[in-house]
Amino acid sequence: MPRALPLLRALLSHAVLLLGAVFMLAPFVWMLATSVKPPEEVFDATLRLWPERFYGLENYAAAMTKAPLLRFGLNGLVVCLGILLVQLLCAIPCAYALAKLRFPGRRVLFLLVLLALAIPVQVPALPLYIALADADLLNTYFSLMLPFFFSAFAIFLLRQFFRGYPDDIIQAARLDGVGELEIVWRIVVPSAWPAIAAFSVFSVVAHWNDLYWPLIVITNSALATPPLGMMLFADAESGSNYGVLMAAAAVLTAPLVLAFLFARRRFIAGVTMTGVK
Repeated sequence: MPRALPLLRALLSHAVLLLGAVFMLAPFVWMLATSVKPPEEVFDATLRLWPERFYGLENYAAAMTKAPLLRFGLNGLVVCLGILLVQLLCAIPCAYALAKLRFPGRRVLFLLVLLALAIPVQVPALPLYIALADADLLNTYFSLMLPFFFSAFAIFLLRQFFRGYPDDIIQAARLDGVGELEIVWRIVVPSAWPAIAAFSVFSVVAHWNDLYWPLIVITNSALATPPLGMMLFADAESGSNYGVLMAAAAVLTAPLVLAFLFARRRFIAGVTMTGVK
């Protein structure tokens, strides 16, 4: 009996993980199934995953022609990559300084970073909107990206990784006359790609799916990000045709899935190495 306990624990843990996976994937599976159904089968009383009449080509063709989905995706790509680039340029030196440099007020600054994690974007939304309106910067890519240039989470995550970097290597570089910025970008950062990849996945997913801020600062549909574009498309074009709407949602969700599959190994390694559970 004692020998069977580890096996029983393993079976129970895998069963719980499998149940969680099914719970998480069920909406996406239903989205894909609805995207290939004709309108009369979407609300059919019979619960059926695969349609009796395949209508995928018509739904996806309608989604691609009735709405500029590629434009929405391009806007999301520009915004997400622009935000991520500035976040990393700001967060990497800050995280290195908090992890490896000794200076007065270091603990206070780290405490402020932790406090910043508790401030949602809704808190500074009004003053940021007023400032952008006064500067005539609404309806621009810059207005979509500005509130997210500073990421307290990026500083926290990268600091956790940099703390484990060997001090002997940094000290040896200093003795060779290498400056601190060169140490950061040429020595420390190349070893931090798992943590950078982990944060990149978090950042891109969060801002690709963000609706709150684009809904405030954007009124021009040509600059709409994927969630805002989907909302405009649902109101103006698709109406009650949920097959076309789900087809559009599948097209705009696909880049996130591909990006995660591409970076999944570094993402898992980065989350594990930084101790963020």
